[in-house]
Amino acid sequence: MVAMNAIISASELASDLAAGSPPVLLDVRWQLSLAKAAGEPSFDGRAEYAAGHLPGAVYIDLDRELAGAPGTGGRHPLPDLTEFGAVMRKAGVSSRTPVVVYDGGQGWAAARAWWLLRWTGHPNVRVLDGGLPAWRGELSVATPEPAAGDFRPEPGARGLLDADGAAALARSGVLLDARAGERYRGDVEPVDRVGGHIPGAVSAPTTDNVATDGRFLPAEELAERFKALGATDGSQVGVYCGSGVSGAHQVLALAVAGVPAALYVGSWSEWSSDPSRPVAVGPDPQ
Repeated sequence: MVAMNAIISASELASDLAAGSPPVLLDVRWQLSLAKAAGEPSFDGRAEYAAGHLPGAVYIDLDRELAGAPGTGGRHPLPDLTEFGAVMRKAGVSSRTPVVVYDGGQGWAAARAWWLLRWTGHPNVRVLDGGLPAWRGELSVATPEPAAGDFRPEPGARGLLDADGAAALARSGVLLDARAGERYRGDVEPVDRVGGHIPGAVSAPTTDNVATDGRFLPAEELAERFKALGATDGSQVGVYCGSGVSGAHQVLALAVAGVPAALYVGSWSEWSSDPSRPVAVGPDPQ
């Protein structure tokens, strides 16, 4: 799933939109609510979309359209792919049409949409670097009605890990934990049953992939960062996070750096819910 052109700048997108053959635009504004563990919904960005979005962009709900219902598979398991395909086609996504995804700037939600589309076979998906805050053009309040697309999800044989695969990769390759360091160490755990990390996983907070403006570091800097963590183009690399959202952002950063990686979608929310799974704590992989 490596893709050197996995992101697009606001100026490049503006040029594409002005060229007369615009990409399909998906607005995936969303932010994790720590209260979700108590049954409250996450912020989903729908009101912000209605107040202003990129002209022609279609709103996509991460919790309902890019994930299945929370359960034993974690807080954001894979969506039903038949339903996901229907949502994408309704949004105008076709297999031969470029897609650009954006969110409110954090990049996590957009990366989740990017990863799902790439893993299910779409060949040309990019994330707006820096999200909506990077955009300098006009916004629209009109709700578009795009012509139906023809995209049919075809999951790849690679790029996806389950719990057993993540455990094995932590020993045989490189498994990166994209959460904050304090959650990796087990110092705090605001959402899941227990703190800590998958034994053998390496701490690699996804927040270190971006500059203060939310845009990705240059590809060369990202490559050096991941090399120091043991992740190179020649190694087997996997990523997990809390529930498969910020981990997708890490997979995106690895793609920018030229390193293919798989995502453990269930992530810590699935792993920690199973008392039979081992848990490591502290700063070392163990």
